[in-house]
Amino acid sequence: MEKVTIAERLNALREEMRREHIDAFIFPSTDPHHGEYVPDHWKGREFISGFDGSAGTAVVTANEAALWTDSRYFIAAAQQLEGTEFVLMKERVEGTPSIEEWLGKKLALVNGTVVGVDGMVNSKNEVETLTKALRRRGGITLRTNYDPLRVIWRDRPSIPLSPVVEHPIALAGESRVSKIKRIREELKARRVRGLFVSELDEIAWTLNIRGIDVHCNPVAVAYLLITMCDVVLFVDLRKLSEELIERLRMDGVKVEDYTEVKNCLQRYDEYGILMDANVTAYTLYNSVNCQEKIDAPSPIQMMKAIKNETEINGFRQAMLKDGVALVKFLKWLKPAVAEGGQTEISIDRKLTQLRAKQKGFKGLSFDTIAGYEAHGAIVHYEATKESNAPLEPKGLLLLDSGAQYEDGTTDITRTIALGEVSEKQRHIYTLVLKGNIQLAMLKFPKGATGTQLDALARKDLWREGLNYMHGTGHGVGAYLNVHEGPHQIRMEWRPAPIYEGMTVTDEPGIYVEGEFGVRIENTMLITPYLKTAFGEFLGMEPLTLCPIDTEPIIVEMLTDEELQWLNDYHAHVNEALAPLLDEEHRQWLKKMTNPLKKDEA
Repeated sequence: MEKVTIAERLNALREEMRREHIDAFIFPSTDPHHGEYVPDHWKGREFISGFDGSAGTAVVTANEAALWTDSRYFIAAAQQLEGTEFVLMKERVEGTPSIEEWLGKKLALVNGTVVGVDGMVNSKNEVETLTKALRRRGGITLRTNYDPLRVIWRDRPSIPLSPVVEHPIALAGESRVSKIKRIREELKARRVRGLFVSELDEIAWTLNIRGIDVHCNPVAVAYLLITMCDVVLFVDLRKLSEELIERLRMDGVKVEDYTEVKNCLQRYDEYGILMDANVTAYTLYNSVNCQEKIDAPSPIQMMKAIKNETEINGFRQAMLKDGVALVKFLKWLKPAVAEGGQTEISIDRKLTQLRAKQKGFKGLSFDTIAGYEAHGAIVHYEATKESNAPLEPKGLLLLDSGAQYEDGTTDITRTIALGEVSEKQRHIYTLVLKGNIQLAMLKFPKGATGTQLDALARKDLWREGLNYMHGTGHGVGAYLNVHEGPHQIRMEWRPAPIYEGMTVTDEPGIYVEGEFGVRIENTMLITPYLKTAFGEFLGMEPLTLCPIDTEPIIVEMLTDEELQWLNDYHAHVNEALAPLLDEEHRQWLKKMTNPLKKDEA
């Protein structure tokens, strides 16, 4: 993006701010639905600053501009902001002021008193937290009813208009009528008569619909209101066929235009409503004037997280297809690297091509992370034309990837030795593998939280003073978002319990800055283990079907139990995938999954 364009946009913004008597404006990375990926229509922060990372906040005053982002994007942001007046603010780095601190200081110099945010892309809780913080900075007030982008973004992309399609009962396993009935029963139990839903994957799951409005997530931009009498889907009517509208109507779902949601909420006449203030837009939250607003997560979260038998079978089918693609890719990889000419981007394309040949492939479930050597130490690395590293027949490649199939979603990481690796790399690789296996073998009481499980993946790393700062596991949607809650496995406290039927990833890692990274990930299914006088106990079953590279393993570091788990897993992978492969790939897979043994010398 040309820097002159950023300057022109800032000039236009400041003209609007003067006209509206606004002293500063804040542009977040969110949209009205608070999803992981933001449709182009709501990429206001990128429009005004030129920075295109997934996380960051731009703030503009009458004569200054700054952008806050985290360590994943320090280098990229510095490059993209160069030549503009934006100053990079490195979050969680000592000496970096918060947005509130910076605004308090800057506006005090010019007697500024009004900060603007768009109440449709900031949640109720975000706005209230910011409001309190700004008041403490000299009585600064927050205005939420104005979006300057409507005026200054002349070629602004439209809200996505991709068709909405039905997700068939043969893949969903439960009708929308049944799901709505269960949601209403849960609302009755909470003594509330209405639920407003902003999160797109919850809407897609409830109504058994899918879309392509959001990058990597098979969802459609919409809102949903469920009461004891009505169900209303707010969506651009051009996205629905007449047949789908009729099928929704027959199942008790009314369809209103997307733009009518605020008016409808203003007319809401039930006594109470449940709305999650963490994800509901401030403007919409405050549009409801009923007697009682219950601020709580939607009950749909937990219902969606516990997969039914059909969804579990769909996962198994998706993993078989993904496994076939991965075996073909891994057999190709090392010889191709040895021949030369392969890069991080080229192998990403190769793997995507192999997945695309599988039945029911719908796209990637997230942008592939292919990090060679030092790039593998960047947790959320994504290769660009500038950073695209050539691969050599040595060192480690960290490959984190996944796909969307019509029957399931996949997420897998393998760290692959492309040739000779150092003893340090082998040692850390084996420690990470031990963490992955320890968590996979764990048995735990029903209802335990992910925080209670997390330490098992880290204990051998902690023993050597090693740690990683990302979570160990997240839920995975059933042909939905690859990152799904409410449950997570991570050090930070997460109260959501873990139940049978949930999917969760198992992905410990270690990242040696400037040298290499190791992460090993399988998607797991939570399964029953046993019942005793002390209650029900659960375990984990690997859904992912792909060999784990054994070349970097220091076998003697594995306990006998860990080694047995690895050999059993590889036997399962071979048994599941071999019938789907030709003879050449079957022989390769058999070799890659042969049992390991400790040196008995």
